[in-house]
Amino acid sequence: MFLGEYRHNLDHKGRVSVPKKFRGELAQGAVLTKGLDGCLFLYSKESWQSLSERIGNLPITARDARAFARYVFAGAVDVKFDRLGRITTPDYLREYAKLGKEVVLIGVLERVEIWDKNSWEKFTKNLHKRGEEIAEKLSDKGI
Repeated sequence: MFLGEYRHNLDHKGRVSVPKKFRGELAQGAVLTKGLDGCLFLYSKESWQSLSERIGNLPITARDARAFARYVFAGAVDVKFDRLGRITTPDYLREYAKLGKEVVLIGVLERVEIWDKNSWEKFTKNLHKRGEEIAEKLSDKGI
């Protein structure tokens, strides 16, 4: 399980250091893809396989299922760690997430999210305003 928030810099080659705390679960390989809300998702191979199976079980006849599968898989890339614990984010994923020099990596259960620092701050500012409202809406789902 991934937890926590870490701030790092993206270098001129698009490399970002992944917190050592996260690297253990990602040591067997990792997949980086477009996320939701304007961030990137980084999955361990095990979590990626689980997500792939769930998406693969959606009916191919459902337009939204096909669209979501394309969204997630077309932009996905296997990533490897260099000796300093960095991964390289491809140009097209950096552009998608509008990543600047400063990024925030957050642990969210089975995935790591990579956010542009300004986007993350804007998102969390709104989230803090709506936290109780969101919790109430999810109460019927067992939260």
